[in-house]
Amino acid sequence: MRAKQKLVVVGNGMAGIRTLEELLKLAPDLYDITVYGAEPYTNYNRILLSPVLAGEQSLRDIVLNDEDWYARHGIRLLMGRKVVEVDRARRRVLDDEGGCAPYDRLLLATGSTPYMPPVPGKDLRGVVAFRGIGDVNEMIDASARYRHAVVVGGGLLGLEAANGLAARGMDVSVVHLGASLLDRQLDGAAAALLRASLEARGLKFLLRRQTQVILGGADGRVRALRFADGEEIPADLVVMAAGVRPNTELAERCGLYVNRGVVVSDTLQTYDPRVYAVGECANHRGTAYGLVAPLFEQARVAANHLALHGIGRYQGSVTSAKLKVSGIELFSAGEFAGGGQTEAITLADSLDGVYKKLVIRGDRLVGVCLYGDTADGAWYLRLIREGRGIGALRDRLMGGESAAGG
Repeated sequence: MRAKQKLVVVGNGMAGIRTLEELLKLAPDLYDITVYGAEPYTNYNRILLSPVLAGEQSLRDIVLNDEDWYARHGIRLLMGRKVVEVDRARRRVLDDEGGCAPYDRLLLATGSTPYMPPVPGKDLRGVVAFRGIGDVNEMIDASARYRHAVVVGGGLLGLEAANGLAARGMDVSVVHLGASLLDRQLDGAAAALLRASLEARGLKFLLRRQTQVILGGADGRVRALRFADGEEIPADLVVMAAGVRPNTELAERCGLYVNRGVVVSDTLQTYDPRVYAVGECANHRGTAYGLVAPLFEQARVAANHLALHGIGRYQGSVTSAKLKVSGIELFSAGEFAGGGQTEAITLADSLDGVYKKLVIRGDRLVGVCLYGDTADGAWYLRLIREGRGIGALRDRLMGGESAAGG
């Protein structure tokens, strides 16, 4: 009987393990599989960290694959172990405990790392990112002991962190360099509605502000933020939510081609055909995706090739955005900002707090921005992805799927 090939997965997150789930459906007996995870946990749903922070779910609720799942599939799981070197010549990986695992195929799913702005004081106690279970536990602990929280970053993650801390009783201010919230996901009209909704919940917003220094007390813990204009605000906890960067350190060290992510082909292979990369660490056709839908699409294609079927191609994704804050409905996708050779159809109902904007180019829907009523978001996204003509639907498009008859 022929020995199984060896597959090593570096990264125990959603992209890497989804690839294994897809692979096990196609070729359950092809590989001996080893998975390295830097965190001391099994695979969990990182998207649901926000509801955990807000107290709506527990850590147990967000586990995707428990230890029994790995054992059932004969997967060797090494938790709390970091791969420090990939030896591509000898086809093996080395970890921080001196361990070694040989491979025939290697899957890099190292995700991303939080971007920490180079601000003096960022290493003080009480300055945290919002990336993993450890960060959430630190934030929950701080919320029970301290009053003032400042979130740096008015994007999706920053607003979810701010909402969660406010739900736990903290006095929360959001500092954002831009002129409006979610400036990569919403247009100005929708962003204004969102800001009003969040202010009604007690959140404070400091827009167009640049943090100059984070000030600490004698105990080495953060005590305040100072802005470029000299203003200071109190802070017992500072959450950095100013974006992420693809985690390419391992790939760079072993000589793979990296350019704002590990560069991959349509088969999710790197320039070394034995090495694949999926998820937030990968750069496909110039884009590194940070949302879950593209990661799962990549996982399906990578699994197809790892299973030696060789027929899948990943051609990029149309991305969409939602905010995980209870009671606030927003959705955007595609070219929601409009402009250029596009036209926009808008509906604004300030009384009910509903705003809808559909962006059309020629005979195609190319973007959508919804606030207050997102029931048809998935249908609009499907129209954008399929690129089908909307001529017959055009007059009924704003009414949604039921009005347009699908």
